[in-house]
Amino acid sequence: MLKVHSRCDLSCDHCYVYQHADQTWRGRPPRMPPATVQAAARRIAEHARGHDLPTVHVVLHGGEPLLLGAAGLRKVLAELRTAITPWARLDLRMQTNGVLLDEELCRLFIEYGVRVGVSFDGDRAANDRHRVFAHGGSSHDHVRRALALLRRPEHRASYAGILCTIDVRNDPERVYEALLAEDPPRVDLLLPHATWDHPPHRPGPEPTPYADWLGRLHRRWVDDGRPMSIRMFEALRPGGGGTEAFGLAPADVLVIEADGSWEQVDSLKTAYHGAAGTGFDVFDHSVDEVARHPGVAVRQEGVAGLCATCRACPVVDRCGGGLYAHRWRTGTGFDNPSVYCADLLRLIDTVDGYPPPVPRQRTATAPGSGEWPATPPVDELLDDLATGHGSASTLALLAATQLSITRALLAACRDAAGATAAWDLLVHLDQVAPEAVRAVLAHPFVRPGLVHRLESSAPPGPGAAVDPLPALAIAAALRAGVPAALRVPVRAGAITLPTLGSLLLPGLGESAEVTVRPGELQVAGGSVLLDPLAPPSTGWLPTRDVPVPGGRLLLEDGDPYRDCYGQPVAPRLEVPAARALGRTLAEAWRVVHRDVPAHAAALDGGLRAVVPLAPDPARPLRSATARHAFGAVAVTPHADPETMAVLLVHEWQHAKLGAVLDLYDLVEPAQGIRIRVPWRPDPRPPEGVLQGVYAHLAVTQVWQSRAATDRPDASAHAAHFLAWTRDGVDALLASRSLTAAGERFVGHLRHALEETRVGSA
Repeated sequence: MLKVHSRCDLSCDHCYVYQHADQTWRGRPPRMPPATVQAAARRIAEHARGHDLPTVHVVLHGGEPLLLGAAGLRKVLAELRTAITPWARLDLRMQTNGVLLDEELCRLFIEYGVRVGVSFDGDRAANDRHRVFAHGGSSHDHVRRALALLRRPEHRASYAGILCTIDVRNDPERVYEALLAEDPPRVDLLLPHATWDHPPHRPGPEPTPYADWLGRLHRRWVDDGRPMSIRMFEALRPGGGGTEAFGLAPADVLVIEADGSWEQVDSLKTAYHGAAGTGFDVFDHSVDEVARHPGVAVRQEGVAGLCATCRACPVVDRCGGGLYAHRWRTGTGFDNPSVYCADLLRLIDTVDGYPPPVPRQRTATAPGSGEWPATPPVDELLDDLATGHGSASTLALLAATQLSITRALLAACRDAAGATAAWDLLVHLDQVAPEAVRAVLAHPFVRPGLVHRLESSAPPGPGAAVDPLPALAIAAALRAGVPAALRVPVRAGAITLPTLGSLLLPGLGESAEVTVRPGELQVAGGSVLLDPLAPPSTGWLPTRDVPVPGGRLLLEDGDPYRDCYGQPVAPRLEVPAARALGRTLAEAWRVVHRDVPAHAAALDGGLRAVVPLAPDPARPLRSATARHAFGAVAVTPHADPETMAVLLVHEWQHAKLGAVLDLYDLVEPAQGIRIRVPWRPDPRPPEGVLQGVYAHLAVTQVWQSRAATDRPDASAHAAHFLAWTRDGVDALLASRSLTAAGERFVGHLRHALEETRVGSA
């Protein structure tokens, strides 16, 4: 966080920078000097390079950063981009009161990819209770004008959301309606900063007025179908993920003040004068040196860094002790629960009392709505999967939630690029042919393509990641039989249409105009009939599929984003090799149905594609999954269906558990623990051990089933994998690295393992 301007044009009486205990702002320059900007950028780049960081997040803050003006901000943004982007993707954000926002600034933010959050407390009465000018005048109209600018289609990609500080004297429903009217991508609701020395305002006799106020807003939000993202409510759900205010994720924010001083998270300014200080600056001290400061280090320790009251609390993994600054009390420092402890406990009960989001009838923004399917209670879902396989309904749920993540990524790509003809076509198709859109978006390698696009640090032009939306829209139009025309980017001389195949035509250039008619593509004046039996000279290489007992399985050896496994993938197979692999896969599928029908049902319920890996004489038998490619596994082609069956079951376990970990935190974050396991020579992080025991449990069950039919060596294999899995489970439970949900899950795995051991005895 860069405090690029340390003064403000509003005089908000709840501001922790100017109105609370810390007054160090008075001795700092109003503007961050150019030499300080350069030193800060160099320090950030140094840290990114030294730790091989894929992404660096930089927030321009204040005071009020817009007081720098467009020219001053451009110099800061250019310096940051020049210094950092050779080493990491630069995610630029800004927090502003919005008063000075204009079209020139909006164009600047679009140019540099800056996402802008605006501070806004709701309706006029609520906003002007605190957010006023020094003369007492209202800021409400100024802020609403800024939000209207960010909502324009040409600026929408820079609209990050609204930050709203609550006041229990305001009407929560009126605040909610005012926020909703601004169509924000996300709302951050903030509890007003307070400590045990200076407690929050609590009108009336009720012990939890903040939870009660937030509960009313939460009820309205749920009843309306959750029409916008509200970070607080989403973070407090089981597995909702950590934020600065909630959860046990380690602190990951450092502040650079206008004079170049390194500080801890700036909400600490509410505790006491100098609370955020470190004594370090960007001229003489690196990020690593600051990260070792005791005030920063204690916030990397998870639950161990909390007070005894919090460590004993059953919801500590959810609230995480609350915001660090809110724990301050003279005499005991930060070794206390949050001053909002009772409110947080009641609010968690309120959030738990409502079901998770359910899919709604989609609107014109549907392709990227990211709507979350209804989920059963966490214990019910995890207990079902801990059997080793999981029911059909659980597999359907995992697939649905993975599709929701893909839709959310699609929306993020659209936000980054702005409105496009491809997006408009996807919107139209999602209304008239939703199953065609769903079939395309559920393809395992759509999500890796979207992630690649979002993570690419290359500016628009040669070398930039290809925009995936046009190919997705054309593929959906073809599946739906809906006429359409789009200019589609070309990657490596081909246009790949997910689920359908790749178009290879000479001289396509960087993009080509593609016209769709039912069953036909027209490119550059030539037509390609989408016939799987068409000869290769047509330039059309269709995706091949394999009939298996549960349906049809794609043999995916053409999609460019299948290269996401950390291992070389095979190029497109020749026809004889593809047919041979298809026969092996079909027979392996039947073997799984024979040996472990419950696992076969799990394969039927979600495995949609197999990617051939490139042969490696040193490691002839390999397999893999990728976290972003749910529904697919990768294997080296192998002629033995019995062996292939074990590989499929093993890798599908990894894919299922990866989808679960997108929903729930089973492992305490960033503890640095390593656990020795019998199947690897190197100590493994807890999540790796969890993945290993879940996969080995299924393999144990396969060999146990084979041993029951007296197949040679099956009993020895069953005993071998049983011992591995048992030792891994015991080591994982002994490590104390799991969340409460993780301990329950692994405990049930242990029970399933004991049942397997009894069967083998």
